[in-house]
Amino acid sequence: MRIGTLTLLGSALAVMGIATSANAQDAQYAYAAITAGNLTSAERSLERETRAGNREPEVLLNLAAVYAMTQRPDAARALYAKVLAADDASLVLPSARVASAHDVARRGLRMLDRPATLQLTSR
Repeated sequence: MRIGTLTLLGSALAVMGIATSANAQDAQYAYAAITAGNLTSAERSLERETRAGNREPEVLLNLAAVYAMTQRPDAARALYAKVLAADDASLVLPSARVASAHDVARRGLRMLDRPATLQLTSR
């Protein structure tokens, strides 16, 4: 099982999981764009990676989170399903805890399935 790095942001994003990928420069740019709220820029960078064939769970989880935050739950679900269909990977949290990419994807799916009113009140 390979190990990647996962960075979690805030309570809403923590459920979905924001990750940094093995391609450090692109990952840092996408991560910085997401944390700065520049989701359009992050999306372009992550989609460019996926078009180039990158199927790292960190990239897919980041893009799924962007889709979820931009009200495209079906696109997010499809990416979470891709992560679940692939081999699992260990993701290291900033606290040095290890999380499973599959667990992060399942949490993202659960977040998508929660009614909007619950999402707002659970923060």
